[in-house]
Amino acid sequence: MGDHRRVYGSEPDEGQGPDPGRAYVELVGGPLDGMLVYITGWAAADIADGAALITEAGAFDPGGRALYEPLADGAPTRWEWAGDTS
Repeated sequence: MGDHRRVYGSEPDEGQGPDPGRAYVELVGGPLDGMLVYITGWAAADIADGAALITEAGAFDPGGRALYEPLADGAPTRWEWAGDTS
């Protein structure tokens, strides 16, 4: 049985799960909870910074961003929601 979680940026009807051999982080909490972000090729410093991801489901409606950062426990494959911004 494959991984059926959706990759951030893919269309809901694509049914796109993670591709083998690629690196992802899982988003924890917030409007994008459970989604995966494709990070293959990202610099280590960029991964350590997290990301501000565009979402239509956050506090600032369409075009707002959900802020995600690495978990405090140092889990390298998970980012935690840190709030929303415009």
